[in-house]
Amino acid sequence: MAPPAQSQRSPSPSQPSGKSEVSDLKLQLRQLAGSRAPGVDDSKRELFKKVISYMTIGIDVSSLFGEMVMCSATSDIVLKKMCYLYVGNYAKVNPDLALLTINFLQRDCRDEDPMIRGLALRSLCSLRVANLVEYLVGPLGSGLKDSNSYVRMVAVMGVLKLYHISASTCIDADFPSILKHLMLHDSDTQVVANCLSALQEIWSAEASTSEEASREREALISKPVIYYLLNRIKEFSEWAQCLVLELVTKYVPSDSSEIFDIMNLLEDRLQHANGAVVLATIRVFLQLTLSMTDVHQQVYERIKAPLLTLVSSGSPEQSYAVLSHLHLLVMRAPYVFSSDYKHFYCQYNEPSYVKRLKLEMLTAVANESNTYEIVTELCEYAANVDIPIARESIRAVGKIALQQYDVNAIVDRLLQFLEMEKDYVTAEALVLVKDLLRKYPQWSHDCIAVVGNISSKNVQEPKAKAALIWMLGEYSQDMQDAPYVLESLVENWDEEHSAEVRLHLLTAVMRCFFKRPPETQSALGAALAAGIADFHQDVHDRALFYYRILRYNVSVAERVVNPPKQAVSVFADTQSSEIKDRIFDEFNSLSVLYQKPSYMFTDKEHRVPLEFADELGNLSIGEAANNVVPTQMVEENDKDLLLTTSEKEETKGSRNNGSAYTVPYDGSSTSVFASQAQVESAVSNPTLAGHSPQASFAIDDLLGLGIPATPAVPSPPQLKLNTKAALDPSTFQQKWRQLPVALSQEISVNPQGVAALTAPQALLRHMQSHSIHCIASGGQSPNFKFLFFAQKFEESSNYLVECVINTSSAKAQVKIKADDQNTSQDFSTLFESALSKFGTS
Repeated sequence: MAPPAQSQRSPSPSQPSGKSEVSDLKLQLRQLAGSRAPGVDDSKRELFKKVISYMTIGIDVSSLFGEMVMCSATSDIVLKKMCYLYVGNYAKVNPDLALLTINFLQRDCRDEDPMIRGLALRSLCSLRVANLVEYLVGPLGSGLKDSNSYVRMVAVMGVLKLYHISASTCIDADFPSILKHLMLHDSDTQVVANCLSALQEIWSAEASTSEEASREREALISKPVIYYLLNRIKEFSEWAQCLVLELVTKYVPSDSSEIFDIMNLLEDRLQHANGAVVLATIRVFLQLTLSMTDVHQQVYERIKAPLLTLVSSGSPEQSYAVLSHLHLLVMRAPYVFSSDYKHFYCQYNEPSYVKRLKLEMLTAVANESNTYEIVTELCEYAANVDIPIARESIRAVGKIALQQYDVNAIVDRLLQFLEMEKDYVTAEALVLVKDLLRKYPQWSHDCIAVVGNISSKNVQEPKAKAALIWMLGEYSQDMQDAPYVLESLVENWDEEHSAEVRLHLLTAVMRCFFKRPPETQSALGAALAAGIADFHQDVHDRALFYYRILRYNVSVAERVVNPPKQAVSVFADTQSSEIKDRIFDEFNSLSVLYQKPSYMFTDKEHRVPLEFADELGNLSIGEAANNVVPTQMVEENDKDLLLTTSEKEETKGSRNNGSAYTVPYDGSSTSVFASQAQVESAVSNPTLAGHSPQASFAIDDLLGLGIPATPAVPSPPQLKLNTKAALDPSTFQQKWRQLPVALSQEISVNPQGVAALTAPQALLRHMQSHSIHCIASGGQSPNFKFLFFAQKFEESSNYLVECVINTSSAKAQVKIKADDQNTSQDFSTLFESALSKFGTS
């Protein structure tokens, strides 16, 4: 037999070619352990470097533990550091080996060199082995009293490490009291800062079980402590200054004189070179003056210059962080920054995320005095090579117009965008023109004259095409070719993949029919027929509704679909004032960068595993009613299970039968509600109010649909479920990770059901009665999350459901996965029916 081929790749000099090399290292270390020959430390360094190198790339060198410890008997600090690194790495995974290090680490804690004492104490506390805590108390006590500040600083953090290993040992040794004394009397500011950080963490953790700890935590924000720290703040490092300033934000001054004293002490911190210190100081100023309106206004003026300086200096990342905080302040007081709008002009070499934020700032600071200059600058960005920035600049122009600033000039600019030969510019401009016409109907003549020259074939983006179709329907009396353009779009119905566009097309054809009936008759008939046959549920429902209301009464249909229009005065804001106030309260945190409160991205509801329902033991989810499922935890590793409600809305699309988009009716509420009872009665019984089936033949013939007088409505799916379905949590998890999403949709929950969710177990029992079982539940108001499963009768096919119910909006976000994808729609209908009945029986 031929010998095995040798690897063509030469071994790396940093990697051992076999076990023999580790053995050779062990032998060499043992020879050098007791040697006192000249240059032995240099030889040890080379061997230690090899050991650390092997350890770093994942090679097990734990067999060298004893030799490494023996070689550490040296005064060379470099060797000490490498040895401590080696010991700390293997002590965590081999607690037994850690015992071998105690003696030499304790000996080094008494070394003459303070650097070695500090390093040894840090390594000793970093072993993190529970059965070695008794060996930490003595060295920590000595370290806290050490004459060298570095050793004391390390010892303070060692106390915190000891607390996390064994809290009782730390408290019994009275270390918190020693830390408090050091914090108030130590001459080294870094020791003071470490004491403050450690005490905050220890007392916050102990406050829930100890009244004394709670009192001590409150004492940290007392006037003597705060003033002591503020008087020494110039001596602290940047990190320590931020720590002190964070503590000051929790302090409540007794009167206005205290507020001014604190602000005077911190005045020079606004000129600090470090952006973190400046932002922390600004937060203190803003928090202290919230109840003093005039002073709070002056604070905005005072902090403006330091913030603008930070934006123009430093890295793009720092500029973005500062701009995010500036954006928050601008939204609260735009008039303060309106004269400084040029600071928010985009530079050619800035990253796109900074440019995007600056565009939002320009939109926010726009007013009557600076609109012309800002819009002129934004129009220049429309030709930017960065297409997303060009889009954002066009949207910014539209937002300024909607704020009623210099509308005449802005409308002219937007109409010029429509004439540019760039698809994305035309698309964004069409969407904005639609919004402008909703608010300023008086500009319809000028806008429609330009829009009428745009071919629908050249508009491909769904939102832009939907906006163009809306204008064709809304102003069809002013656009000569509107019926024929709509007719061509209806003819290409099957080629249109966007449900949003198809919904708009249905409504636009209906409106055009009421204004120009002869020219739109055939297009309306074809649109309704295509809509009723559409696979998308929203499109199907809307077409069926239009058809039925037309059969009932054409006049009623016109009042509902094409009522007299009223100009929109205010467009809905994307964030509520409560959310903005909550973000402001969390100034100088990630909340400002994410533009959402911390509970939206750190709340335990979104990161802890779901618990099994408390009453599952009382529910029959096994083969017998007494088959009790114990309460346990489901580890939801799949991203789908952890999506929030807002993330789920982003995943909905036209690829499924879910409710991807709903076009609101533009009719006034009075017109809609006036005819609501009539419409409902017509849908439930078209022969009421003297409208017989024969009387409805005329509209059928007019539309050319050829639909019978009483069209057959598809009967609900007959899907039977197993009443005694059983599924264990591990199988549920496995299937959820493997199966694709069959349906994702939004379902309305009736008010009675929302009220009944004060006891979520009621929903579990209700769904159980419909053979849909809950395997896990969790959350708190307003968001409740449930995981359901069901099985097809006499088959092993499973249906898995994630249901997130928001009680504020009375909506349920439902995601369904199924073994049998063909029956997922039938199951969805059953699930929606069961959920809609919750609370009504």
